[in-house]
Amino acid sequence: MNFSKKYCNSLTEYSRFLTREVTMGDLKMGGLNPIRVQSMTTTDTMDTMATVEQSIRMIKAGCELVRITAPSMNEAKNLEVIKKELVARGYNTPICADIHFTPNAAEFAAKVIEKVRVNPGNYADKKKFETIDYTDSAYEQELERIRNRFTPLVKICKEYGTAMRIGTNHGSLSDRILSRYGDTPLGMVESALEFLRICEDNNYFNIVISMKASNTQVMVQAYRLLVAKMIETDRNYPLHLGVTEAGDGEDGRIKSAVGIGTLLEDGLGDTIRVSLTEEPEYEIPVAKLLAERYSQRKEHAKIKEINFELPYDPFEFNRNKTQERINIGNHNVPRVIADYSMKPEVSAASLFGVGYNYSVPLDKWNLTDLAVDYLFLGDNKIDFEIPGTLGLIYNSQTWLAQKSKDRSYPLFCGDEYFEVKEKSTELNFVAVDVTVLTNEFIQKIKIEKTVCLILDSFNKHTMPELRRMAMDVKLNNCEVPFIIKSNYSNLSEEQFQLYSSTDNGGLLLDGFGDGIWIKQKDCVSTQVCNSTAFGILQATRSRISKTEYISCPSCGRTLFDLQETTQKIRERTDHLKGIKIGIMGCIVNGPGEMADADYGYVGTGVGKISLYKGKEVVKKNVTSETAVDELIGLIKEHGDWVEKVS
Repeated sequence: MNFSKKYCNSLTEYSRFLTREVTMGDLKMGGLNPIRVQSMTTTDTMDTMATVEQSIRMIKAGCELVRITAPSMNEAKNLEVIKKELVARGYNTPICADIHFTPNAAEFAAKVIEKVRVNPGNYADKKKFETIDYTDSAYEQELERIRNRFTPLVKICKEYGTAMRIGTNHGSLSDRILSRYGDTPLGMVESALEFLRICEDNNYFNIVISMKASNTQVMVQAYRLLVAKMIETDRNYPLHLGVTEAGDGEDGRIKSAVGIGTLLEDGLGDTIRVSLTEEPEYEIPVAKLLAERYSQRKEHAKIKEINFELPYDPFEFNRNKTQERINIGNHNVPRVIADYSMKPEVSAASLFGVGYNYSVPLDKWNLTDLAVDYLFLGDNKIDFEIPGTLGLIYNSQTWLAQKSKDRSYPLFCGDEYFEVKEKSTELNFVAVDVTVLTNEFIQKIKIEKTVCLILDSFNKHTMPELRRMAMDVKLNNCEVPFIIKSNYSNLSEEQFQLYSSTDNGGLLLDGFGDGIWIKQKDCVSTQVCNSTAFGILQATRSRISKTEYISCPSCGRTLFDLQETTQKIRERTDHLKGIKIGIMGCIVNGPGEMADADYGYVGTGVGKISLYKGKEVVKKNVTSETAVDELIGLIKEHGDWVEKVS
């Protein structure tokens, strides 16, 4: 791999990036230790018993580090009380204080618990969304101000043996960073490095770093860029992985897996926090499933090494350039193929699970936003009129026997395509695995004007093998479009969602894939498989098919019932395809995350809400009783509202 783009040990052989070991009480993180799992309480930190009870539920679920917010000195002092109560009950799990705007709270907490988390964007700066044209001298003066503000905490952590997480959030970059570096992954990295250098100048190294964002593209690029910078400067601090404000339910799990899993695939990450808008103990099993998948990953089949400059930029999203085949490739959104080859029969009713509902009385099809583009039927046949937006894919011999070939296309296996006489004049799918996809094969197939490749893998290290295949296609200057195909069997529903989101998401974030085909056997229903496929495309921002909710996971700073409010907003707005709505419990990341959303709902006081359009606050101190209605009114006012079709 070209050194300038090196951000992990290997892109083809699973190998964890070896970081320095960090100590938090009895817990060790980084180095050769397992990937640690953590979460954050949602209770009021001043409610000692509620926080203790919730912490115990988290610990029993497998939480190895409990993070608790300390927005003021009162909460910081109460952490000591909470810690003593947990120890009295037999729990020595380390506690991390979550600090944003209050250095004095951080300095106190660092003396009584095992870890503090500081956010560089909030710790020494206030966000006003001002653009400031700094001279180098003025910028250095600002850094000196930060050094004076931050150094006391560093010295306390060093004296007391307290660990620190320097936690950059995309949504809370300071105006100073935004003015110099823009709203970019590089800005996130530089924000953390400024604080890291102060720590190092004081010979303090018990540090973990995070680069969290609600946008998975930004999050993955920022972590990669951070590691690349560490490699260049001979640093190796442990990484805390997380997608912030991931949301809840299926969407939250898919989005978290896309971001976290993409990095884990390349051996990055020493601890995980899955940020769901649910009770914190529900986050732990998800994080454990993501981490445990890599405990035996080293035994995967060997993949060809990469000893050349990468043909794409891992730090910036650019979609791979391909030719168009009907509605696949070029500027078309990635397509979804549903696998119906293993079904005993295919009826009109069976298409319900892939977004097509047939009305017998009206004799017409109704399409949902999750309607697939193609069905792979294998050797199955259908005897009904298909919807006009649907294409059918058959095994080549079965396709050949079809009387009508309208909107039906053959699937050939590798060299079979060159051996048969009759092919489609419009579109031919050609399935290849790593053994078939040689340079010679690519040179032959690249001149075919009707072919769409299916890149298929059964390697335990699926994503890197498919990525290597995609690179081979690109290196041969082949612009034939390709679908990425992944295969799963005998998994629980949650395993299926997490694993398929990781494998497909990682490729899509690198710009590869003109569509996805997820084949599942003895796993989940057709409907779950289909919604997962569309969820992956949504989470990677490759294809928007529904409303996106940027919803924080709640914590002790939250000023309203986040789960209940999120559900109310979802019920009213889930038909607004392509609209992004941010739902934030407090102002810590609210204004920044609103910049990535179309509309925002942010708690600013007890029972008080501020409503945003983009990053601009347009209504302040709205009562929580009327805030959802006023949010709907705001959406209507800006012309983004459509009535829900019943």
